Amino acid sequence: MNKTLLSTLDIAIIVIYLGLLIFIGFYLKRRASRNLESYLLGGKSIPWYMLGLSNASGMFDISGTVWLVAITVIYGLKSIYIPWLWPVFNQIFLMVYLSAWLRRSGVTTGAEWIGFRFGNDKGAVTSHWIIVVFAILVCLSMLAYGFIGIGKFIEIFLPLKTIFPSLSFIPDAYVPHVWGIVFTLFAAFYALMGGMMSIVWADVAQYAIMTLAAIAVAVIAMVHLDIIEFSSLVPEGWFSPAFGNHLALDWSGKLSEFNSKIQTDGYQLFSFFFGMVLMKGILASMAGPAPTYDMQKILSTKSPREASLMSGFVSVILLPVRYFMIAGFAVIGLIIFDQIKGQITVNGVVDFELVLPAVIAHEWIPAGLVGITLAGLLAAFMSTFAGTLNAAQAYLVNDIYIKYLKPDATSKQSNRTSIIVGVVVVIISILFGVVAENVNSILQWVTGALYGSYIAANILKWHWWRFNSNGFAWGMIGGLIPALILPYVPVVNTILPLYYFPVILVFSVIGCIWGTYAAPATDTAVLKQFYAKTRPWGFWKPVHDMVVAEQPDFQKNKAFGRDMLNVTVGIIWQTALVAAPIYLVVKQVSSFVIALVIVGIGSVVLKKNWYDKLEE
Repeated sequence: MNKTLLSTLDIAIIVIYLGLLIFIGFYLKRRASRNLESYLLGGKSIPWYMLGLSNASGMFDISGTVWLVAITVIYGLKSIYIPWLWPVFNQIFLMVYLSAWLRRSGVTTGAEWIGFRFGNDKGAVTSHWIIVVFAILVCLSMLAYGFIGIGKFIEIFLPLKTIFPSLSFIPDAYVPHVWGIVFTLFAAFYALMGGMMSIVWADVAQYAIMTLAAIAVAVIAMVHLDIIEFSSLVPEGWFSPAFGNHLALDWSGKLSEFNSKIQTDGYQLFSFFFGMVLMKGILASMAGPAPTYDMQKILSTKSPREASLMSGFVSVILLPVRYFMIAGFAVIGLIIFDQIKGQITVNGVVDFELVLPAVIAHEWIPAGLVGITLAGLLAAFMSTFAGTLNAAQAYLVNDIYIKYLKPDATSKQSNRTSIIVGVVVVIISILFGVVAENVNSILQWVTGALYGSYIAANILKWHWWRFNSNGFAWGMIGGLIPALILPYVPVVNTILPLYYFPVILVFSVIGCIWGTYAAPATDTAVLKQFYAKTRPWGFWKPVHDMVVAEQPDFQKNKAFGRDMLNVTVGIIWQTALVAAPIYLVVKQVSSFVIALVIVGIGSVVLKKNWYDKLEE
């Protein structure tokens, strides 16, 4: 028998957690209100491991977890590559070198960094505005992405029209949005009250809850999993991460509904998909973090070394715990699929994004654990929402209000403006969420199209001295225009945004090159300051020679080869961290041991070749 409403114990746990968030917001309000840096970056005084926990919690978002459970159910171990759409291994590039490069700037936002890299010429002003617009687009999209997920998720436990019959006039399609609004307001409250400091402390509490829930769910799945029966349920190849040209997962005769989902997702030519996500992932990772909460956490660290440690810590504490939970829910979902099929079928079509809430509502998940899991997942939504909201506030207040409208703003005025801006962003994000179709539609557009426009200009800004603000501006514009138009072209909008990423990239590269040579090089003084402070590797010889002429003891960054080796090892290491907990839950002991061995070898290499060589 399935639960349709929560028990008193479950509701009490959720209410207590929501009360804790409100307390954190009030308690940290005074510390956050000292000045804008305290509000947006926690005064750059938060320990790296706290920021790492917070960053991991922010990535443990509810919409992403809903999606990851869905793809694990369908694709099994091959699903470990699909999140490369984000790409998840950008954390490896960050930990190896990019977090340190970014933190050396000492700026507050990515848009402010543009001034550090290009100066204050006309092109830099244009580039600054483009980055602000891009950051706001990304933030609003991600806020809407979480908004949709939380609404669909909570409706299965708290059916709105059953609890509040007076709201029966609301169309069924918009019922989840009501819950989205309710929990959005909770997240907005503590984020607006306490800024980055309250976000970090709330995230740490959320991570503890999620860890407890993840272990419990994984254990329940393992207790109920009979490996012989389970193996007969899934198609050949489900347990293997290996693949050929085609996906080769055939659910016919078992759960044939899954085949139509695979067809719709467009991953059948899996080697092509893998090649695209790997290529795009490497390029996107080399571009550095997008201007969202991840970048803000890096800029909040005490030093470049702690920025690197924070980024490396994220994979270690996030992936094993998250995938224990994901594998547990996926296994239970498959075992009881016949029982929950009616609950997750909408207009005659199975909605795999409903597998997670349907499993939580099942009788195998006892009262108390349901409350803990729901509290954790609600907190995951609020963590992502709060962090993204903080990033949007940072760009709008620091890079528009203070830079252009009121340069002499007092701390009190800046903080008050941050709160007002935050309220406006929340309202707009809710409107975005109301008009969006589903979680996957936003995910595909952001990762496949919007991020594609960001890549070329943001790779060149790190690695090529001649690249100037005019090239950056035209590169971003050249990518953003097709990214915004292509989803509405009749022939194109039927394919994955990932597959028209090369078109976006070509337009962006053309914009970068044309814009760069259509304007003079960046001011020499700006280039020397950037190069000497950031110390990037790449095509910087003319600037390097000028810096050495003034600072004879300046040492060139010769770590390119070591960094690329560490990145390669790191991606394999990170992928094994994902696979290991899944193998443990599905009782594939030999594969689990192999994954652990890979993690162990990767850890030793990274210890000697990365950690031991981090600069103080």
